[in-house]
Amino acid sequence: MASHAFRYGRLLGDFEIGATYAHPWDVTVDVGTVALFQASFLDAMPTFASAAYAKALGLRDRPVHPLLCLNLGLSFSVHDVSEQAIAHLAYLDVRFPAPLYAGSTVTAQSRVLGVKPASSGDRGVAHVRTCLFDEHGTAVCVFERKALVRGGKLEARPASPTVTTLREPEDVARRPRELSGTPSRPAGFAGFFEDFAQGDVYFHQVGKTVGESEHMQLTALVRNSHPLHFDETYARTGKNSFAGTRVVYGGLVLSWACALASRDVAGNAVWELGLDQGAHPAGVVAGDTIYAASKVLETKPHDADFGEVTFRLVGVKNALPETLAAAGKDLFTAELGKAEGDRLAEKVVEITRTVLIARRPS
Repeated sequence: MASHAFRYGRLLGDFEIGATYAHPWDVTVDVGTVALFQASFLDAMPTFASAAYAKALGLRDRPVHPLLCLNLGLSFSVHDVSEQAIAHLAYLDVRFPAPLYAGSTVTAQSRVLGVKPASSGDRGVAHVRTCLFDEHGTAVCVFERKALVRGGKLEARPASPTVTTLREPEDVARRPRELSGTPSRPAGFAGFFEDFAQGDVYFHQVGKTVGESEHMQLTALVRNSHPLHFDETYARTGKNSFAGTRVVYGGLVLSWACALASRDVAGNAVWELGLDQGAHPAGVVAGDTIYAASKVLETKPHDADFGEVTFRLVGVKNALPETLAAAGKDLFTAELGKAEGDRLAEKVVEITRTVLIARRPS
């Protein structure tokens, strides 16, 4: 009788620049998936909450929230890219070029863009580009990310099908072509395009305490297979977890921060144009409470109906952002660029976020 103990993901020596991985997950995103994800996120962006609003924008139905698409793409790639990773280091050039609708089936592929060993030789950084496609081959989420991976080669990985070419999308647009017009709403949130100015800071007042079963269920929902997020024995073994327990999956932390900001800055937004320069300076565990703050970096006209607003969004844990700012803490500078003594221990996510926002109705 044969005995097998398969492992997945890759160690640094397994990555080759230009290699392409077709991730095996093949998932139909039904209305139940959408509802379960949305039940954890108090997101005010109307395009993804109201079928009537979405149709008035020119879409055929309410689309799946882009952050659910990002979580699916990130999680699908874990099986081949980062199940052996120490940490997720960066989100880069995240785009949502086309809408995904409930009932669609999604798959993903990743291509290795770079491999950089650390001087210590025991670890290094893998840089990949991932595309999430619907069943028609339309790219609905495209992004790059970097992961810190242990050195060596993975011995017990089963053979994977060889893929020679990535289905690179021809047009990685920043918004769906269908979007047009500004639907009216019986009531609305504050914050049309004209209300934002460079330098404005928003301290979002409502926090989110992460539930233990909640974060594990959502991690499984999006098919993230890294045991650090749901296997307590693994998390307590050796140096697998900085906290000695399960760590909340970072894609959820990012999504919660965006949702916490949404009533103040995205209640009249219609699309996520992109995310960039993102990182998780610290981790979150069950029981932590996440708060968010946003700073306007740039405003730019888009067309007659919409404008673009770029924010630096940060999420912190177990402390109000305005309390940290009042104490002289620098919320919005990237942690990687700070001196050791200036780093903000409470910061759990930081990212540049560009949103398409309706102009004020005349």
